[in-house]
Amino acid sequence: QVQLVESGGGLVQAGGSLRLSCAASRSIFSFNAMGWYRQAPGEQRELVAKVFSGGTTRYADSVKGRFTISRDGAKNTVSLQMNSLKPEDTAVYYCNAGSYVPLYDWGQGTQVTVSS
Repeated sequence: QVQLVESGGGLVQAGGSLRLSCAASRSIFSFNAMGWYRQAPGEQRELVAKVFSGGTTRYADSVKGRFTISRDGAKNTVSLQMNSLKPEDTAVYYCNAGSYVPLYDWGQGTQVTVSS
């Protein structure tokens, strides 16, 4: 079982930035894709951003131009740089691996709260 540990969340004012990090228990390049997801209170979990093994990225329309997903092989992490944050970005953020559907059990996630 692969373990994925998210970190970097916090409380930020609207317009601010945060950088989330996901550490994996095995090489991130062993996965066909890795993604960041989020779940707001009372909402379903949704895909925010995904990076594929070849480097292609995909973003939810709501975050395009504001969020950037990247991989760091030296640190074996996948990061999500979030700029121009909005109150509607408030959620628990999770990472997972898989090209189409998440493959592993969800971790604890990291809380992101954006105040207006």
